[in-house]
Amino acid sequence: MPFTVLCQATSGCRDTSEPAAVRLLLVAVALGFLALFLFLPLGALFAQAFAKGWDAYLAALGDDETLYALRLTGLIAACCVPANLAFGIAASWAIAKFTFPGRSLLVTLIDLPFSVSPVVSGLIYVLVFGLQGWLGPFLQAHDLKIIFAVPGMVLATVFVTFPFVARELIPLMESQGNDEEEAALTLGAGGLQTYLRVTFPRIKWGIIYGVILCNARAMGEFGAVSVVSGHIRGATNTVPLQVEILYNEYNYTAAFAVASVLALLALVTLAVKSMAQWKIHQLK
Repeated sequence: MPFTVLCQATSGCRDTSEPAAVRLLLVAVALGFLALFLFLPLGALFAQAFAKGWDAYLAALGDDETLYALRLTGLIAACCVPANLAFGIAASWAIAKFTFPGRSLLVTLIDLPFSVSPVVSGLIYVLVFGLQGWLGPFLQAHDLKIIFAVPGMVLATVFVTFPFVARELIPLMESQGNDEEEAALTLGAGGLQTYLRVTFPRIKWGIIYGVILCNARAMGEFGAVSVVSGHIRGATNTVPLQVEILYNEYNYTAAFAVASVLALLALVTLAVKSMAQWKIHQLK
């Protein structure tokens, strides 16, 4: 039923359309906000990155330390995303499909990285695995290095990124209900078969959405990684840390060139995220 007809048939219903001037004002405010806080900074970033031309831009990206930072960032993301994907699927399946003691506590713990500063989470890892930490003497005795090394950076990044997949899948799976899974089990399908043939096709875009967000955060994480990395050139510097070092050394062109890589990643992530979000709305 059209909205106008519905309003006429329903007592007390008022026309909620705003005057054209108000709509134009709201659109102008939104566009002005985006221009000031999104388009203008992005434009300044790329303008500074290419200020000295393509040769300087490519030379900045071809620097050995920058290339190592890119490889290390990719390695950390490659370690974190599969781990968080496995955890997110398992946690969302348990929370959405079953009722068990401690369910509310598990949901709260999943949200913990959203409420804790990344710097604090990095400090916690230092207090646990550092030389003066709880496990420090044991790790030193067995020649195992976690803090100021890649393993510590992976652990810190896993902590700050593990809610993304689970937080996307939990409401999606809850909204879909259990009817189709129960029907499949009644017809004799096993648990794995039910998941692969019934559940997974309905949540695959939610998985893609969560993985995109998790990967973007893993590659752009600064706070927690900065605490546990030690800022060792050519050893523990990720792309965000490399940008900070170049900027502090007044090498602005190189700093903005490397930062433009993260900006391009953000734009690609936004485009794929929008497509995945559209697919998810179709499933709900």
